[in-house]
Amino acid sequence: MEEMPITTVVATAGFIAGIVFGATANRTNFCTMGAVSDMVFLGDLRRLRAWFLAIAVAIIGTQSMAAAGMIDITKAFYLTPNFGWLGGIVGGLMFGFGMTLGGGCGNKTLVRIGGGNLKSVIVFLVMGVFAYMTMRGLIAVARVEIEGMANIDLAQRGFGSQGIAEMLSVLTGIASDSMQWITVAIVAGGLLVFCFKNGDFRSSSINIAAGLIIGSVIVAGWWITGVLGYDEFDPTQLASFTFVGPTGESLLYLMTFTGATIDFGIAAVGGVILGSFLMAKATKSFAFEGFNDLSDMMRNMVGAALMGVGAVLSMGCTIGQGLTGMSTLAVGSVIALVSIIMGAVYGLKYLEEGSLIDALKAVFSRD
Repeated sequence: MEEMPITTVVATAGFIAGIVFGATANRTNFCTMGAVSDMVFLGDLRRLRAWFLAIAVAIIGTQSMAAAGMIDITKAFYLTPNFGWLGGIVGGLMFGFGMTLGGGCGNKTLVRIGGGNLKSVIVFLVMGVFAYMTMRGLIAVARVEIEGMANIDLAQRGFGSQGIAEMLSVLTGIASDSMQWITVAIVAGGLLVFCFKNGDFRSSSINIAAGLIIGSVIVAGWWITGVLGYDEFDPTQLASFTFVGPTGESLLYLMTFTGATIDFGIAAVGGVILGSFLMAKATKSFAFEGFNDLSDMMRNMVGAALMGVGAVLSMGCTIGQGLTGMSTLAVGSVIALVSIIMGAVYGLKYLEEGSLIDALKAVFSRD
């Protein structure tokens, strides 16, 4: 029997992991924009804590695999010494603002498609096209200019990567291995304390399950590409879950199927949609939904375009940078994550106030 190509093995495993991700996100309503919205309008931090729990689980699992020599996390592009701080800020703000207009981030878009939301199909298409345009098309010209103007080569400053632990090790003189675990303890431990010190969260089994499962799926993604996909002669690119860039690549794959090769990201996109669909059917929540009017359609399309461009500029979305990138403890991921949250808060205030200026005033208002 002919051995299955490593690309097929990785794609199959990614598809299965995507099903778990999609089903979990659908059932638990795991959503970054929803979490920020709950915080801003209701003062409810349970879904935000679920997100932070997922980050903590992803950090602990990923760093443990790296320490055990199972994966070489330094090969993850989040840790490149080419530090794109400006792209992280501008792209993060664009993505955060865009996801409020588009009704959710890239992950939520896929989950909603699986649940029957036809608006999200349009968001998916527009987001994917703009993402690919920013990666390799017309907008890529501007992206390259921004990167060339602002990116910092950390290697010239004595840093091998933009990993928080490595940078602290160089600055403090503490051994890198020790500093790695100190950083894990501070960041992941702090997040766990923040999550479980709250009684409402401790009693919310669905949010705890969401954080534990989603965080574990991020770790599984690293294992699939780094361990299962290891091939000395044809190595798989080390990666885990991110959705906006792979959305653009998925569209290209569908259009050029006979001459294209599926990879982890494309398979994961399909898995999330299917997983959400299966859960929606199982819970009898599947329902078709369309746009309310023309303004609703325009708002979603603008949001999708902003997400597509923003995610590529910031090298990831709420999942790509907010979970997968954070699991590598990269400085750029922290910058992108904070920028995404800030952009989302501003976007929510814009939807509430109806004016960009009034929204800005509302963000800084003490009321």
